[in-house]
Amino acid sequence: MNKDSKIGKTIHLIRHGETDFNKQGIIQGSGVNSNLNDKGRWQAERFFDAYNSLPYKHIYTSELNRAIQSVEAFIQKGIPHTAHAGLNEINWGIMEGQPSTAERHKVYQHIIENWTNGNLDIAIENGETPLALFEKQSTALSHIMKNDHEDLILISMHGRAMRSFLCLLTNTPLQQMEKWGHTNLCLYELTYNGSCFDVVKACDIAHL
Repeated sequence: MNKDSKIGKTIHLIRHGETDFNKQGIIQGSGVNSNLNDKGRWQAERFFDAYNSLPYKHIYTSELNRAIQSVEAFIQKGIPHTAHAGLNEINWGIMEGQPSTAERHKVYQHIIENWTNGNLDIAIENGETPLALFEKQSTALSHIMKNDHEDLILISMHGRAMRSFLCLLTNTPLQQMEKWGHTNLCLYELTYNGSCFDVVKACDIAHL
């Protein structure tokens, strides 16, 4: 495909709405398939109210309930939907679904520091490395970019995965993924410039 034919392609990238695990500060990862809570459903409704008039050509989500539920109202309109494993959250190994404690937070902070220092081939015990996640996301992005007619698409995914995916979209070094802030049902708007995506809106929550 000619790269020029994709110039102007726009992605609306959101993080899923709140779950009870989010509320409790518990890491979910790809192994915890939780549902939105009442607040998360309210956030999804507010996002739909703000953006349902836009002509989305396709909706891409992870395979996890919370990501799909966050855009369910758009899917019900008949917009084509693809759930792609390459958009799943990172696997946090033994940390997934466990109550938050000072010791677990220390382990988490240690792994984030390593990633920020460029040690991207290490993971929480039984978990996934950022490099492995990035490779899967590269496959997902190739799939997303192949259809020139999809000039406006909506993607619903997860916090850590979003940080990595934004690095992929913008050609930012992966060890800088902490620069991308996120909160439940925030929006990033990105437009393709011929080589990578420019950020038009970052972590926007004006719809909430």
